Amino acid sequence: MEDNYKMLATTLFGLEEVLAKELLNLGAQNVKAGKRSVSFIGDKGFMYKANLALRTAIRILKPIRSFTATNEDILYDKLKRIPWEDFLYSKGSFAINAVVNSDEFTSNSHYISLKSKDAIVDFFRDKYGERPDVDLKHPDIRIHVHIQNTTCTVSLDSSGDSLHKRGYRTDTNIAPINEVLAAGLVLLSGYDGGTHFLDPMCGSGTLLIEAAMIAAKIPANINRPEFGFEKWRDYDNSLFELIHESLLKRVQEPRLKIIGFDKAPSAVKKAKDNIQNANLSEFISVFQIDFFESEKQLHGPVTILFNPPYGERLKIDIPSFYKNIGDTLKNSYPNTNAWFITSNMEALKHVGLRASRRIPLRNAHLESRFVKYEMYEGSKKFKKT
Repeated sequence: MEDNYKMLATTLFGLEEVLAKELLNLGAQNVKAGKRSVSFIGDKGFMYKANLALRTAIRILKPIRSFTATNEDILYDKLKRIPWEDFLYSKGSFAINAVVNSDEFTSNSHYISLKSKDAIVDFFRDKYGERPDVDLKHPDIRIHVHIQNTTCTVSLDSSGDSLHKRGYRTDTNIAPINEVLAAGLVLLSGYDGGTHFLDPMCGSGTLLIEAAMIAAKIPANINRPEFGFEKWRDYDNSLFELIHESLLKRVQEPRLKIIGFDKAPSAVKKAKDNIQNANLSEFISVFQIDFFESEKQLHGPVTILFNPPYGERLKIDIPSFYKNIGDTLKNSYPNTNAWFITSNMEALKHVGLRASRRIPLRNAHLESRFVKYEMYEGSKKFKKT
């Protein structure tokens, strides 16, 4: 049996506990949430499974060395001592990403990346008389150097490209939501396929696709063309295929409806194209409808989840737009839990409804809130009675 080892899954601010729960449900051991990351223990097969199945992870890192360094020269020396031939061929290629949070190191992350590159290149040149190439786009291995104060952790990036690049999205609207954030919002809302799902401002369809994949238990990254670990020296293709097949056996057909609206014909077309790319056309319906002129057509509970314009990239009249959101939910969508994310805190004052939850998140560089409004059948007072 393959030995277990510690790994680190990185994520977005506010999704740490969601990712920790995902890892536990997937079978990870010793799961610990940190800042924009979750550490866990598993074997090689679990690393493959984590890359395929996790919805809120950005990268899965496998630490290979940890040591103390107080300056760039010590860093170079200790990096050069690592037996790099265990991970990389002398005629192979690599890329380095560095993150530095330290008062000891006065250099920026870019310089640390260059210093780390020199150590690896000099290791191969001194030992084999030849050196691997630096390839930022399609390297054989991606190396992550993280310096926290005087502790340096060197990891291999098993994901390759960021895991938010699911492989289904070719068309986007002017303000697309990151796929990892979209999945996180769906999971934070509690949606698991047990209610109908509606995105009334669906744009290019990302929230719909992530919701459908959750309802159908489809692995998040099943459509990706490749992962970083497929170029590793110890890559086990038969093990990967076995895990791939076992995850696909869990797929089920969603029982309830998943629907998207958008008033722009161009957005509806983009959403349908992306949904088709994700092989989910039979599970998701998209209509050209203005949410503000719509009403609830679905029987039973509905989860409404959307990413309305913030006024950042799409120019709108914030007060009237957000007042319309509140009025439409209140008057036309009884028996629903409505969630949306916004970075415009002022806009929330115009909704005219009391949020039952406000979850701090970040959407790209924007500080945001994910808010929940509970729409009851009849008045709230009557519901309680």
